[in-house]
Amino acid sequence: MESKMGELPLDINIQEPRWDQSTFLGRARHFFTVTDPRNLLLSGAQLEASRNIVQNYRAGVVTPGITEDQLWRAKYVYDSAFHPDTGEKVVLIGRMSAQVPMNMTITGCMLTFYRKTPTVVFWQWVNQSFNAIVNYSNRSGDAPITVGQLGTAYVSATTGAVATALGLKSLTKHLPPLVGRFVPFAAVAAANCINIPLMRQRELQVGIPVTDEAGQRLGYSATAAKQGIFQVVISRICMAIPAMAIPPLIMDTLEKKDFLKRRPWLGAPLQVGLVGFCLVFATPLCCALFPQKSSIHVSKLEPELRAQIHEQNPSVEVVYYNKGL
Repeated sequence: MESKMGELPLDINIQEPRWDQSTFLGRARHFFTVTDPRNLLLSGAQLEASRNIVQNYRAGVVTPGITEDQLWRAKYVYDSAFHPDTGEKVVLIGRMSAQVPMNMTITGCMLTFYRKTPTVVFWQWVNQSFNAIVNYSNRSGDAPITVGQLGTAYVSATTGAVATALGLKSLTKHLPPLVGRFVPFAAVAAANCINIPLMRQRELQVGIPVTDEAGQRLGYSATAAKQGIFQVVISRICMAIPAMAIPPLIMDTLEKKDFLKRRPWLGAPLQVGLVGFCLVFATPLCCALFPQKSSIHVSKLEPELRAQIHEQNPSVEVVYYNKGL
């Protein structure tokens, strides 16, 4: 395999993840690498160096003296900071590696300041603004989303989250205090159900590309888009469960103890730390719930597309699509 002077062969497929994506474990390892917050600390020069290694390798030029591990490292650094379709550098807080630190701060604050209306509104708004940036930064390159659609989705999701939070907050007044701590989670879940379909409404109207196993495009399907968006909503809600369900239980117990009663200022940092700990694991594991390249049976597709596939590729039973994140 080795070419001259022990250089790397050119047949390593760095377009695909390093680990087998048909298994949960392979997907989990992939997403642990993608969401690694340490990637945020890399300098512009380090990002450029990784970009050069990857682009040269794709063009058939091996960087002298590079090992296979270094090549994969460069690929993951490159993927963490540049958009896969446009090649543009993604804004720092829109990167997958910023998910944990950003969500940890915002979720921690949502869970800490859940008692007063102004703070509820403020933190739900901050959260939806961050979501809008992430969704815009990681949008699929095939279906460019207009600024108007982005604005609509942003306003609707923020309104939905704030309305849910305030509505439930008034309902839980007469219930045990612990119940009130779960209001932010319900608001986030509701906002995800509004936000993601709206952000990706174009895919629901036009459909997303479906391919055969070899990656040949067979057409566009809105049914596949629905299934993909549903899977993303589920994994986003699951991502929030550990971080928004475990810390409130711990904090509820701790706040009754003298230690925190004497040091109330410790509440917020402690909450943020607990949320961060949960998110470090929940984010990659929930991204890995469903394969990135999802499949759908031809019989479940729209009648026109089904007929078209049967006509052109009668042997195709299952089609594949990228579900987004």
